[in-house]
Amino acid sequence: MHDIRWIRENAVEFDKALNRRPLDGESRKLFSSANLLAIDERRRNAITHFEQAQARRNAASKEIGQAKAKKDEATAERLMAEVFEYKNTIPKLEETAKAAEKELNDILATIPNLPLAEVPDGKDETGNVEHHKSDVPKRDYAFTPKQHFELGEALGLMDFETAAKLSGARFVVLKGGLARMERALGQFMLDVHTGEHGYTEVNPPLLVRDDVMFGTAQLPKFEKDQFSTNITDVDPLAPQNVNTLLKAALQFIVEHDKDLGTIEIETEGDEAPGLKQLAPLLNARILKTAQDHPKEYARAIELAFEQQRAAERKLWLIPTAEVSLTNLVREDIVDEAKLPMRLTACTPCFRAEAGAAGKDTRGMIRQHQFTKVELVSITTPEQAKAEHERMLASAEAVLQKLGLHYRVITLCTGDMGFASQKTYDIEVWLPGQNLYREISSCSVCGEFQARRMMARYRPKGGAFQSGAFQASAFQTSPAFVHTLNGSGVAVGRALVAVMETYQQADGSIAVPDALAPYMGGIKKIEKKS
Repeated sequence: MHDIRWIRENAVEFDKALNRRPLDGESRKLFSSANLLAIDERRRNAITHFEQAQARRNAASKEIGQAKAKKDEATAERLMAEVFEYKNTIPKLEETAKAAEKELNDILATIPNLPLAEVPDGKDETGNVEHHKSDVPKRDYAFTPKQHFELGEALGLMDFETAAKLSGARFVVLKGGLARMERALGQFMLDVHTGEHGYTEVNPPLLVRDDVMFGTAQLPKFEKDQFSTNITDVDPLAPQNVNTLLKAALQFIVEHDKDLGTIEIETEGDEAPGLKQLAPLLNARILKTAQDHPKEYARAIELAFEQQRAAERKLWLIPTAEVSLTNLVREDIVDEAKLPMRLTACTPCFRAEAGAAGKDTRGMIRQHQFTKVELVSITTPEQAKAEHERMLASAEAVLQKLGLHYRVITLCTGDMGFASQKTYDIEVWLPGQNLYREISSCSVCGEFQARRMMARYRPKGGAFQSGAFQASAFQTSPAFVHTLNGSGVAVGRALVAVMETYQQADGSIAVPDALAPYMGGIKKIEKKS
């Protein structure tokens, strides 16, 4: 997500970079700095009017007491009428400010990341540029290589028909040696990344909330590509639900307790009152207000819980472990000494594949459910570029160890992902299909995702704050982390590549040497007689 302050100060640079992406005319107009800054100006004016009205209301409230102390009833009456008028106008001003804020944020949330200067320009995949090919050569066959689904079905170990009965199209049932090989591939990749590349293995949730999907930019733009589920048994005593109900109760007493401002709290020196001191006073106020307005209070709490239950009901199935892993630092401030943070996970992934009708309808290339090993790095801005190259090398190492031929391409501005600043795709060679297919995508996202997640780090050292004379003057302001993600690699597609690369003339599949320790002595997957 973009920083409106940065756009305000770098409008020309923003427009120039964004227009390198192939946007339609309507999007170019909507996303232009001129449009964004016009909305921002309206938002800032609305906030100013709201804050000025609040300040005047507060000042007038104090003046009422002063006028009454002087027995100046006429002035007191005039001021009370003024305060009463603000009671009607301030909510409207606040609503105007919130509406402008929402309008701006809704647009910012749908603007793609800006490509780095070195990213090649292009309208679509035809503009991608080959970066390099692997040293692993293509294999020669004395027979015509078959595609993976032909091999799998002939072995009786890959069943799309039964999967369709269970779940519909784009699912598969793997059996026997192929099921074991897929499991072996995932374990092998995790061992390589944790043992040789310094990644920490994580077993994350597969179901996540809206704000988590928003953080990595799957929402709102790609909602149709996701699977979601509903949960109806929300625990009212869960911490987040208790907080929601408490906020509703406090809001209710603010609106209904005219004497709220008379609460007096004793403090020791300059210390602010703590929760233990406030809790009894607030509980007493809530109880009194609830007794004075029982029906209204019950309805307010009921509405708050209904809203919380609706928010909690929908959970999203992760389309990639990038979602869970990257969000591990959401709403957090990480010590710079812990960066770069490298995380990996092997998880099932779920994608609705909206817009993929008619593409790869046979086989395992494009499935609704698939397994993938994900790599995620959390870095400082200075570390990100080198980390991107390191991540690419880590993914390449897996294919090299498996003896699979591949190439690396740099995606152009028209083919790179929504959240990416720059992306490398690794495409593995499939002899049966006689073409390259994507097996990994490694992207650097800058602070684009971090802003959506409020994920920050505290840099080492600090700058002196002018005008401050205490020890705390030497503070270091938190800065947004940079995020990177990549496949290390897609397990299902790796299985496809191994099957097609290591196929034998009789239709059996030789087991690569790298997988031998994971296959329990099986050296060849063949059809049982």
